[in-house]
Amino acid sequence: MRIAEMFYSVQGEGKLTGVPSFFIRTSGCNLRCRWCDTPYASWNPEGVEMENAAIVAEVLKTPTKHVVVTGGEPMLAKGVRDLLGRLKVEGMHLTIETAGTILPEGAVCDLASLSPKLANSTPDAEMLGEGWQKRHEELRWQPEVVRAWVEQYEHQLKFVVTEEADLLEIEGMLASAGIETAAANVLLMPEGRTVEALEKIAPQLVEWCKERGWRYCARLHIDLFGNKRGT
Repeated sequence: MRIAEMFYSVQGEGKLTGVPSFFIRTSGCNLRCRWCDTPYASWNPEGVEMENAAIVAEVLKTPTKHVVVTGGEPMLAKGVRDLLGRLKVEGMHLTIETAGTILPEGAVCDLASLSPKLANSTPDAEMLGEGWQKRHEELRWQPEVVRAWVEQYEHQLKFVVTEEADLLEIEGMLASAGIETAAANVLLMPEGRTVEALEKIAPQLVEWCKERGWRYCARLHIDLFGNKRGT
């Protein structure tokens, strides 16, 4: 499969924040989020083709038992289910970071980190043309797919928030899809690629989380390393 990058760091987001983890970032995505922080795996996909055995060998060079398969959209990658199976044989805890637009279809997974995209993610037509704008808007929210992930795996629902109106959208999405999950499984993450941008909205985001019992999702890797690849 085509791999944009692999690296050993700490998980920067979600329930496992701070846990040393090996990241496998596949290249290619079926969405085009306007604020995408990994365009090299989405807008302008790059990387090298690797065999699954070679990927597993790289993981085993580190002491961690936590692997994060991310993207781009990792569920698009040919052979990803085989890779997940190989990693599980080696005793790895597997987190899949996905937008929730592709059914799991038996994927081995210990934590489904789902990031359904809100309306704030849709690019302007000027950015990529009306074709991509339309495709993104039609695909970004697949309630049946997200529900399948939620029902089959331990999960977290991670939403990138830019303003208070996003909260009503989140509530409407979950209600209309009939997704029932604990409030602590709903994570609000500030949009931003710099510490300064995150700090600007973070205090208000915490208050919104307190009002609803949702979880605030920090972006530890940006705090520690900035918006850099391989972190």
